Amino acid sequence: MRSLLISLLMSLFLLSPALAAEVHLSVALGLRDAFKELMAGYEQKEPDVTLLPNFASSGALAKQITEGAPADLYVSAHPQWMNYLVGKQLVPADQARIFAYNTLVFVGRHDLAVSSLEDITRLRRIAIGSPKSVPVGQYAEQALRAAGLYEKVRNNLILAKDVRQALVYADLGEVDGAFVYKTDALLAKEAVILLEVPQSLYDKVTFHVAPTTAGISSPQALAFFDFLQTVEARSILKKYGFVVP
Repeated sequence: MRSLLISLLMSLFLLSPALAAEVHLSVALGLRDAFKELMAGYEQKEPDVTLLPNFASSGALAKQITEGAPADLYVSAHPQWMNYLVGKQLVPADQARIFAYNTLVFVGRHDLAVSSLEDITRLRRIAIGSPKSVPVGQYAEQALRAAGLYEKVRNNLILAKDVRQALVYADLGEVDGAFVYKTDALLAKEAVILLEVPQSLYDKVTFHVAPTTAGISSPQALAFFDFLQTVEARSILKKYGFVVP
């Protein structure tokens, strides 16, 4: 009787869903919608793997990782933050891969007279991701400085915690317009793309992905890392408007 009970308990333990491997993902917020579909498709194929995402600005995620937040894979919207974690020895230097590309646009009301960056200087409230930690804000500041317009608009900038908050400000009419990624702009309900910022004014928006030093020892994390570089994953990224390498 006792041996039968032990055998039953062992069987229940082996079948327990608690044994499903967990993979912690720290992902730049601009990829949230595409990543949700990527994760759903992967978990259908690999039901024994549970993907646990954390979406935020690239800088906020990098700082969380340095403070001990669990992360097996990191996806950044700016190489600065990937390099930051490499410097902290939290991402192996030889593991980062280019994941996708994006572009910078300016959105606002459809009747707003904006057809060039110069026109933005006449606006009163302009949403921009905080350049200290939000890549979309870094790209926008770089473009404005390259065009010689930053000092003219700096007092009119409304800092957002991430690209989605900047988009919401514009969508709700709380600002005249906002700098966001093109893929995010396509999700707006009211705001429309008024201007595609000339690529010559800012570095190409490049998303990088890499396993962390914790994730490099996880077969499940490395398997998902490989999946992100497949044709299937790239087709999903294209569906959401990203350009893939």
